[in-house]
Amino acid sequence: MLKEKPELSKKSFWQKAKPVVKEYGESLLIAFVLAMLIRTFVVQAFKIPTGSMKPTFTEGDRILVNKFIYKFREPQRGDVIVFKYPENMKLAFIKRLIGKSGENLEIKNGRILIDDKKITEKQINANFYYNRGDYGGAGQEIKVPADAFYALGDNSANSRDSRYWGFVPQKNLIGKAILIYWPPYRVRLVE
Repeated sequence: MLKEKPELSKKSFWQKAKPVVKEYGESLLIAFVLAMLIRTFVVQAFKIPTGSMKPTFTEGDRILVNKFIYKFREPQRGDVIVFKYPENMKLAFIKRLIGKSGENLEIKNGRILIDDKKITEKQINANFYYNRGDYGGAGQEIKVPADAFYALGDNSANSRDSRYWGFVPQKNLIGKAILIYWPPYRVRLVE
């Protein structure tokens, strides 16, 4: 003898589905809130759009930026910083920090002098810096104002940086580049 299958009523279906929908909905909401908190306060991904930081970064590299490090320590010369572009706060720029508040800086024969002394950071000395712009002309000594930084692209011949638009206010800092995570063959920590 065949047994008839009882038909599921809509009420019983929704009564069974409601706890599942609620459980997944809560999980998705918690995951979304955590992702937003992490992105806002801890780490954020960025894509490199230009060659201004070659050879450190190439066009299309995807990087992670540590957003909380400068809450615990001061930015250091040689750090690769991400910041809100002073001339358009909607844009994020990435450059290498060269000069800090109160320092006198000069670009001479492709090298950086801070307070009339050549700097020794290997990431900076590996690059040749051209005298260009209103804040980087030949024989021009620049004083970095309080609560600001002087930042240059590693590809000096092809970078719109502090030589052209001036200084990065400390309040514009987003964070420090820490990792190239894409493409896979370029995965590495950022020096």
